[in-house]
Amino acid sequence: MKFFTALLLSVSAFSQEFAQGWMGEFEHAAKQTHALLEATPEDKLAWRPSAGVRSTAEVYMHIVQGNYFLLRSAGHPSTATLPKTFSNKAEIAKWLKDSQDAVRTAHAKAEMKKPAKFLGKDTTVEGIFLRLLVHSHEHMGQLIAYARSTGVVPPWSAK
Repeated sequence: MKFFTALLLSVSAFSQEFAQGWMGEFEHAAKQTHALLEATPEDKLAWRPSAGVRSTAEVYMHIVQGNYFLLRSAGHPSTATLPKTFSNKAEIAKWLKDSQDAVRTAHAKAEMKKPAKFLGKDTTVEGIFLRLLVHSHEHMGQLIAYARSTGVVPPWSAK
């Protein structure tokens, strides 16, 4: 019975985010990505599945870079200057939060049907925001796999 109650509460929380459309989906990914970063011990951030593959910290910063790149592509440039290196979890968390706040602000002001170019192709601002959403979820999934590989249990599944 406890399992079904927990499952129902989890589904209810997810459905509330889902019912909010694009922003609900973005908030879901943002919330879980932050929770996973907080649950990851600092010494696990350097872990990588093999040589030449992004480390856990590098995946988080790739999300940040992707957010700013995609916002620029959608006509919402930022003055943020990303560091070449980053030293700790708090710094990564700040960059992640700031980039996600920039997404929220830009999304609220975006002209979704406005034509845009992305990687040399014709699209719309909405198409670029869709790519940003997919990118966020894709790398959240990657980070879940990284976490489990290092013994970190995603907080939302630890209950």
